[in-house]
Amino acid sequence: MALTKAQVNKIVLSFPGANESTSYGYPSFKIEKKFFTRLRAEDNSLVLTVSSMDERDMLLQAEPELFHITPHYQNYPTVLARIECLDAKILRGMLERRWKQIASKRLQKESSWR
Repeated sequence: MALTKAQVNKIVLSFPGANESTSYGYPSFKIEKKFFTRLRAEDNSLVLTVSSMDERDMLLQAEPELFHITPHYQNYPTVLARIECLDAKILRGMLERRWKQIASKRLQKESSWR
């Protein structure tokens, strides 16, 4: 089921340490001052950092209706997820992996997200 921007915000902010911020002048979400994700108003997508270029390429090939990139992101392990095609379970899974990459050991230890 497609998500609304409000639902996306609620999911993102449910992660320990998540807060609204800016990144390069755009509204974004961070974990302890580290980039977590952001909504792209220009194409109604969510910027999601993945673990590798191989994972990015696999996602783009496997689900082109959901994932895409723009020339700006072609050299980064990042996908853009179309919000109207995004499922809450997929979003939570991708954000949880990102959270585990960037959250401090202290925050991970203090939280129930393991």
